[in-house]
Amino acid sequence: FSIDNLSLMALAISVGFVVDDAIVMIENMYRNLEHGMRPYQAALEGARQIGFTVLSISLSLIAAFTPLIFMDGIVGRLLREFSLTLTFAVVVSTVVSLTITPMICAHYIKGVTSENATWFDRAVEGSLSRMVAFYSSTLRVVLDFPFMTLLVFFATIALTVTLYIKTPKGYFPTDDSGFVIGSTRASADISFQSMLGLQQQLADIVMADPAVAGIGSVLGGGGGPGGSGSNRGVMFISLKPPAERSGMTTAQVIDRLRKNLYRVAGIRLFMFAAQDVRTGGRQSDSDYQYTLSSTDLDLLQKWAPIVGKRMESVEGITDVSSDRDPGGLQLTLSIDRQKASMLGVRVQDIDNALNNAFSQRQISIIYTQRNQYMVVLEIDPKFQTDPSNLEHIFVAGAGGAQVPLSTVVRYQRSLSPLAVFHSQSIPSTTVSFNLLPDIPLETATTNIQRAVEELHMPDSIRGSFEGNAGDFGRTSGRQPLLILGALVAMYIVLGVLYESLAHPLTIISTLPSAGLGALLALQITNTPLTIIAFVGIILLIGIVKKNGIMIVDFALDAERQRGLSSAEAIFEACSVRFRPILMTTMAALFAGIPLVIATGPGTELRRPLGITIIGGLFVSQILTLYTTPVIYLLIDRLRRRPETGAIARPAE
Repeated sequence: FSIDNLSLMALAISVGFVVDDAIVMIENMYRNLEHGMRPYQAALEGARQIGFTVLSISLSLIAAFTPLIFMDGIVGRLLREFSLTLTFAVVVSTVVSLTITPMICAHYIKGVTSENATWFDRAVEGSLSRMVAFYSSTLRVVLDFPFMTLLVFFATIALTVTLYIKTPKGYFPTDDSGFVIGSTRASADISFQSMLGLQQQLADIVMADPAVAGIGSVLGGGGGPGGSGSNRGVMFISLKPPAERSGMTTAQVIDRLRKNLYRVAGIRLFMFAAQDVRTGGRQSDSDYQYTLSSTDLDLLQKWAPIVGKRMESVEGITDVSSDRDPGGLQLTLSIDRQKASMLGVRVQDIDNALNNAFSQRQISIIYTQRNQYMVVLEIDPKFQTDPSNLEHIFVAGAGGAQVPLSTVVRYQRSLSPLAVFHSQSIPSTTVSFNLLPDIPLETATTNIQRAVEELHMPDSIRGSFEGNAGDFGRTSGRQPLLILGALVAMYIVLGVLYESLAHPLTIISTLPSAGLGALLALQITNTPLTIIAFVGIILLIGIVKKNGIMIVDFALDAERQRGLSSAEAIFEACSVRFRPILMTTMAALFAGIPLVIATGPGTELRRPLGITIIGGLFVSQILTLYTTPVIYLLIDRLRRRPETGAIARPAE
């Protein structure tokens, strides 16, 4: 791996939660100092008390990343780098927190807040004390109404599922790269000279836009986004920095250019913003592709224009274009072999004459002292436009006589596709499209699929999304399975650590509120659930569960070591762990803020991650502090019921 957008994004977000272990360790040691222990003893006892909790937090966090590491496809390769970067950061943080942090605490933290503390220290300490007191008093009220709390918990789950279904889905966020790739297309029977004039008109209009800094224009040749051909061209448009284009995004500039370019008749320019991630090998005029394939070429040529015409009326998409060019001019030459034999004209001589006239044949090289020049043979370009000019081409006959080519060749005009594309050796046609601003990819693909199904195509034609749209469809279908995989992996790890099947359920119960907060944040900011936002939800699964781990671990220790009842233990655990929970949550939340407010290249890729993390942490911090103790007591009662029955039977 290398230092790139994904690894830097992982390092930026890891700053917020790799400090969690150290925060928990230092807070516990500081609490021991407040109880009168000496610094060395407080650090040693604090590490012993909290070591298992730190290990549980880190291992379950790594378990949540496991499904991302084993994803397949393009998205899997990208997220593997992100996940492994986070995993190694967490591992190093855990080792440091269990070794170096206690040592630093033992030697450098000599006492609690003293009389020499500043006013800021006292203000912070007073605010935290009042927050703990408020939380303790409200927690007592909540524990008296467990049914209402459970109702809120199940309502959270239902609302999370509903929002997940209704939140628009997307692929990767659209980068405001400041660079636009355009593909021009004219009629299939256009000449090179006419195409050159139309291309220049488009280039002049593009350059007149105040947001455009420069343009590169290529005509014909080896192809570009839309393929090769004399009726196609490519434009590379560089935009000015955002500050010099009034803050307009690349997509908004494209939309403005699109409205100005329609007045040029006979040619179209299809544009899309250059992206860091673009999957699929098929070249196309637009950013997303829908491919029709069939072994019956005639049937494919019949239905391809019908599908393309229907897609032009689909809401939410624009720049609909097909790679099919059916109107190319074709001239078929038929040799009259009997007449050619009678005149002594060989087929090879006919072929050579046509090559000399039309194929720009190199016949020699002229060398000079400083340069060399290629000698290319062709007829005058004015004789290359009309088939009747074949009368001006002669071939050698019997006795060295020159025979007009039209004497031994008959020609027939017809129309033919300029190219026939294939997908996996099967003839295919790709219809490409772009999205209108603020239209999610999921909405567009759903509308296209519904429109195509209404056409009732024959079974011998298969239609499917390819490239970005196809990879999005495959990835979005696996998202619920990835979430389930993360939950199962974390449950197994916690079950092994706690040697219990019940307590991991209490910890996992903290997760629905995180999903609810993330989806609400996406709805409020009008952000689709892209791959990056989904990664944020996976991260929340690993981050939010630490609240439950710290509470449950302390409550179990209080029950086993001091003999407290379940209600007393969970209440004390919530009160004591409130401060480290608040500090770790705020650390992770503030780490997400730069991802949201940052500007510049690549920020669009990272922004959904920050939005989901901030929203999920904010909502989960409020709900889990009240729902977790109630669920802990409920599961504890269910767990103790079989034990009570087992003790009662011998007495009967």
